[in-house]
Amino acid sequence: MFKRLICFLLVLSLAFSLSPIPLSAFEPSPEDRALLNKIEKDTFQYFTRFSDKITGLTKDSSRPGSPSSVATTGFALAAYAIGGSHGWIAQDYAYARILTTLQTLRRKAAHQNGVFYHFLDARTGNRVWGSEASSIDTALAVAGALLAARYYPGTEIEKLANEIYERVNWKWLMNGSDFICMGWTPEGKFLPYYWDSYNELMILVALAIGSPTFPVPPGAWERWLRPEGDHNGHKIIYASTGSLFTYQFSHAYIDFRKLDDRGVNFFENSREATLANREYSMSFSGQHKGYSESSWGLSASLGPGGYKAYGGKPGGGLQDGTLAPYAALSSIVFTPEFSIQSARFFYDSYPKELYGNFGFKDAFNLDKQWWANEYLGIDQGITLLMLENYLNGEIVWKKFMELPAIKKWIELTGLKQRSASITTN
Repeated sequence: MFKRLICFLLVLSLAFSLSPIPLSAFEPSPEDRALLNKIEKDTFQYFTRFSDKITGLTKDSSRPGSPSSVATTGFALAAYAIGGSHGWIAQDYAYARILTTLQTLRRKAAHQNGVFYHFLDARTGNRVWGSEASSIDTALAVAGALLAARYYPGTEIEKLANEIYERVNWKWLMNGSDFICMGWTPEGKFLPYYWDSYNELMILVALAIGSPTFPVPPGAWERWLRPEGDHNGHKIIYASTGSLFTYQFSHAYIDFRKLDDRGVNFFENSREATLANREYSMSFSGQHKGYSESSWGLSASLGPGGYKAYGGKPGGGLQDGTLAPYAALSSIVFTPEFSIQSARFFYDSYPKELYGNFGFKDAFNLDKQWWANEYLGIDQGITLLMLENYLNGEIVWKKFMELPAIKKWIELTGLKQRSASITTN
């Protein structure tokens, strides 16, 4: 507990300052490191199992009949590159799977001005469910493609990834406004919703500003709102739902540890948000059986009543006894000790109910004795990438930060580089 107190006092006294705040040095035990490696490898298997062998498009969920999701397909591209680098699959197989998927995205998958539809038929690449051409899901697909290209420079993979990125008309997505629109449909045209306040939008805006073909103005980075709130002494710029994934998705690819945004470091912000989320969960331990110091993690997930935007404070604060293991585990770069403690607890306590061939299932609720019987692709994806950064030399961050588009984004927005980064272990 004294380590946690020291960390809290440091963050509280220096929040939003220019000086980097190191995490307390924490080294997982050999047993815990072995468990994390197992979870990462098992999680990877989702993408080999639920990606179409002909098109490469990856199912949104393990549920029978699920269509493919373009965001999950982006995570699959990253996963294949990572899996090949570890020898979980043969390098030539990894290359072939990535190439097939990129060929589908480039030549077959339905899109509007380069913006992919959210859900696609895995066999045909056609739009399904009347889904929108989605800006954030396209950004996640592009991020996965560009990362995969960094593992295979100078190849057809790199060529196709760049072509897919260069085709996206990010400027069109602004629809004459100051913000990027969330999506477009043939029936109703632009949706009435825009990325105008803090959430998972940072990866989207970074790629849009860094685009070599259809860039949005650098001012698009400054204009989105940064609402400030506090929970239990944790002062953060918060997302409206308080869902942990909103503090994780952009960080899967972008290393924010050295980046200062007008006095704000978003890595520190996500760490504080994680601590606030954990403590918010724990405050209901007397009300819900599943909430404790080791059992926490409120994020958008399946639940007894369907998919909901569970989250902590500040923000929406929706909770009903449901927890998502991926939420705690994917915060491992921010809160390694607490996240590993949680992963160990979930794995040891509910091995049959919560863990399967593809890692942790999506969520559970002890009050109602409800256990998700499926995996969600985007939750598997964020788990895999965060574990890879934590366990293996921050390799995803290192590769992604070398992209010309990311360097352009940093330069054009005037983000300041810190002299030293925050350590993650």
